[in-house]
Amino acid sequence: MPSHSNEMNQMSIVRNETKVFDSLAALTAAPPAAQRERGYADTLREILQQPATWQATAAQLRQPSVQAQLLTLLMPRPAHVVLTGSGSSIYAAECIAPDLQQALGVPVQAIAAGTLLTHWRSALPPGGGLLISIARSGDSPESAGVVDQLLASAPDWRHLAITCNAGGKLATQFRGESRYRTLVLDERTNDRSLVMTSSFTNLVLAGSGLGGRADEAGWPDAVRRLAGCVQRVFDTRADALAAVAHGAFDQAVYLGSGGALGAAREAALKMLEMTGGRVRTMAETFLGLRHGPMSSLDENTMVVAFLSPDPAVRAYEYDLLRELTRKRLGMVRVLVGEGIAGDVAGMQDVVVDLPGLQADDDALPLLADVVVGQILAFFRCLALGGKPDAPAQGVLTRVVESFALHAADDASAPSAAGEGRIA
Repeated sequence: MPSHSNEMNQMSIVRNETKVFDSLAALTAAPPAAQRERGYADTLREILQQPATWQATAAQLRQPSVQAQLLTLLMPRPAHVVLTGSGSSIYAAECIAPDLQQALGVPVQAIAAGTLLTHWRSALPPGGGLLISIARSGDSPESAGVVDQLLASAPDWRHLAITCNAGGKLATQFRGESRYRTLVLDERTNDRSLVMTSSFTNLVLAGSGLGGRADEAGWPDAVRRLAGCVQRVFDTRADALAAVAHGAFDQAVYLGSGGALGAAREAALKMLEMTGGRVRTMAETFLGLRHGPMSSLDENTMVVAFLSPDPAVRAYEYDLLRELTRKRLGMVRVLVGEGIAGDVAGMQDVVVDLPGLQADDDALPLLADVVVGQILAFFRCLALGGKPDAPAQGVLTRVVESFALHAADDASAPSAAGEGRIA
């Protein structure tokens, strides 16, 4: 596999052994009609707009009106915070939870909206608290169903919805409820593509900015550094990632520790969605991989490692990567992080360096991790002849089929079915 160079950025094609394919610059420069015909216009735009939208989200969270609204939910300090969502949104919640718990000093956990819909009495912590619903569209049946159910049956819980869609149910259906607030992000984050990209990372950023983070003097600079770092990934590493994505792997394993496991799960889902299941995926912790899942790694496996900025945590991660080397497991690796040790990367592997993010909030580097996963999935979809804007034709659509919401006290009596969109 050729190493990346500045000259490659200026070429209209990239070579990987005998394969020739378009560079990121060539795909971006193609006429809009050609992008539409190949089915990648929305997804590529939404991936590339993320550095700009992050700065818009950071500025929004610092607005006095938004700060005042959040203060009404966080004061008095809730005993518990539960983050909920469906699909990608629950992975966003998993990215946010550790950082938000550290900021607030109260227990914070992620619970899937489907679990709350069916088992809220046993799943919610006792004593009340704050439920934060995370959603791109805010229209999935379980998203609104959970809020509706808990407003009626759990009066000791307050609610905040963070959504990308001003017209969705989470943004409109509960207006006037004294225990309910909404935070609607920039319209650009309401992705048109089937897959969530800029919506996901902006939802993570907004959630991690709660609890006083966004009000800190250094937070806007940290977000700007993140945006600049990811823009450099687009400018200098995207074609190397494209070359990996055009390789011969049929399985992708994503590794992360702590909140990065949520990023790993999201990256695995992106690859699964964009390839229509033609690439098998798995997300695990570095330490968890040894307990069975390592047995699935073979010569056709791509390993993507989201490395922690914490030296103590990274020591465990390096141990695992060196063990994979000794056992000759995996075909190629993509390593993401700052200052990665040279002995954990082979000649054909790709290292994505993230300088300057180590001292930032724990959640911010996860956005860069997820972007790398998006790029890999995008190019793999194209390599397999797919259309990233609408992969898996006939199976997945942006609009989820309606389904009945059953009353908690009478499982045989369904409520009206709700039309929903992937959240």
